[in-house]
Amino acid sequence: MTEKIGVLGKKSPQRTGVERVVNAPLPTVYGKFQAVGYLDHDRGDEQVALVYGDLGTDDVLIRLHSECLTGDAFGSQHCECGDQLDAALRAVVAEGAGVVVYLRGHEGRGIGLLAKLRAMALQAEGLDTVEANLALGLPVDARDYGVAARILEDLGVKSVRLMSNNPRKRDALVSHGITVAEQVPLLIPPCENNITYLRTKRERLDHHLPHLDAVVSSS
Repeated sequence: MTEKIGVLGKKSPQRTGVERVVNAPLPTVYGKFQAVGYLDHDRGDEQVALVYGDLGTDDVLIRLHSECLTGDAFGSQHCECGDQLDAALRAVVAEGAGVVVYLRGHEGRGIGLLAKLRAMALQAEGLDTVEANLALGLPVDARDYGVAARILEDLGVKSVRLMSNNPRKRDALVSHGITVAEQVPLLIPPCENNITYLRTKRERLDHHLPHLDAVVSSS
């Protein structure tokens, strides 16, 4: 563990792990959430969990949403991220309780914004999302969900109903000690601009996207 010198010249251990920093009310168009802010001392990322209602401990409806500036903020149709975030927030409100953990540092499946844009440029030339990352010498998926598990533990959540189409996300949570009681599909109707991307996610990244069958059969 790295040490730093304190004001009196004594060595003090550098903080590690995930620390809850602030809890603030956050009224939104979906409903009134609590925004619980965390600092990941290991990676330096600032994280936030949007909490709605009284969670309890078991079978809590959750979404682990990877940061996606282009989809979440700009409405990009290259992916379905913005629509999934919208659907997840609406779902926890309809449920009466739940959590959306917004995971910063996950842009482009963990490769960062500029690298993601470079990958998107390669996809425009004909590569799929997996091929584009590999062509740039980058991992296909560099995301880590340890911080999400630690946030859920801090919130007192022991088992979850995970809104995701990605079985690897479920496996990652389980590996970090969170019980996944159910994986809840979060299916967004495809559009012309993202159908190839979604097919690649299903065929090469094992995402469960059965709603694409009708689109594939009619194309």
